[in-house]
Amino acid sequence: MSSSFDPAPSPKIVIAPDSFKSTASADEAAEWLAEGVSSVIRDAQIILAPMADGGEGTSALFEGERVCLPTTTADGRLTEAEYTFHAATETAYIDVAAASGLPAVEDNPAPLTGDTYGTGVLIADAETRGAKRIVLGLGGTATVDGGTGILVALGVNPLDEAGYQLKPGGGSLERLAGFDTAKVNVPAGALEWVLLTDTTAPATGHDGAAHVFGPQKGATREDIELLDRGLARLCEVAEIDPQTPGLGAAGGVGIGLMWLSTMLHGNDEHVHIVPGARVVADSNGLTEQVDGAALVITGEGRFDGQTGTGKVASVVGELASDAGAVFAVAAGRFDEQPAEGTIAVTLPEVDDVREQLVQAGAEIAVAYLNTSTVQG
Repeated sequence: MSSSFDPAPSPKIVIAPDSFKSTASADEAAEWLAEGVSSVIRDAQIILAPMADGGEGTSALFEGERVCLPTTTADGRLTEAEYTFHAATETAYIDVAAASGLPAVEDNPAPLTGDTYGTGVLIADAETRGAKRIVLGLGGTATVDGGTGILVALGVNPLDEAGYQLKPGGGSLERLAGFDTAKVNVPAGALEWVLLTDTTAPATGHDGAAHVFGPQKGATREDIELLDRGLARLCEVAEIDPQTPGLGAAGGVGIGLMWLSTMLHGNDEHVHIVPGARVVADSNGLTEQVDGAALVITGEGRFDGQTGTGKVASVVGELASDAGAVFAVAAGRFDEQPAEGTIAVTLPEVDDVREQLVQAGAEIAVAYLNTSTVQG
């Protein structure tokens, strides 16, 4: 006979967290949350489905060879970055955050001069290995350059009215007059582009890349206005609608890529802006795995106003709701409260990340058992 605290024999529990920035990968977070859950619900059928939404760690969730090569950070310093190349499907999975991410410049952010050149190096390398399609994760960047750094790496130089090349970064884009395409890397630029976004933000305006994401990249109020004007000018020269949903992801990287692809193909049909978390959920089987689940758990570093615009927690929550499962979130902090009925657990203040997640998993399990008992 089941105990009063056991809502169902061997409940199916799906654990699908995002990475916790530089402290825990999505795989580690899933394992450690599961350890906590199983310490309380010992007979649970636990399924791990590490998630990402286009930010740090997305490319590592896809199958293929991990490629590591020298490149540059957002502020131009030498570094190494990895991406995944799946030869059978001729697809490269690249995170913009791998080379152009915020952690590498966190101590000295460069919102006006940081650029995505280092990501362009990875893209060019993938094309030489036989990639015909680039799945580009657009999250966690330190840049607001509209993808112009990638363009420079692919042989396209942005110019001012006098014909001089602009300095790197979004701070100079308001002086953009055109592009020098004499040395463009046609094979790389003509690839199929799948842009995984973690936001629906447009390129410009108060809901755009500079205003929403600029502050976390170190931009002052004056910087934000300058960057916003720069992205608006880039969209004007590129003849792209700045209000396109998702175009504000990764500091407007999609603007430059859409312009390049349209210039080479004559249309924008080879650039696809899609919700990253949905693509990952379909790829790792989460969409099917939540079917029949009693409890679905996710986690992320911070649950805030941006969470509901396409990040992992919002997508996992929607899948849990559709499946009729109890939904739980573990987060380092909650700047906003999740939807009513969600089990929300703040990570405990202990030094060890693994212990934080194990304890959070156990706390979620206890809350789930209590909720299930109360509900019958």
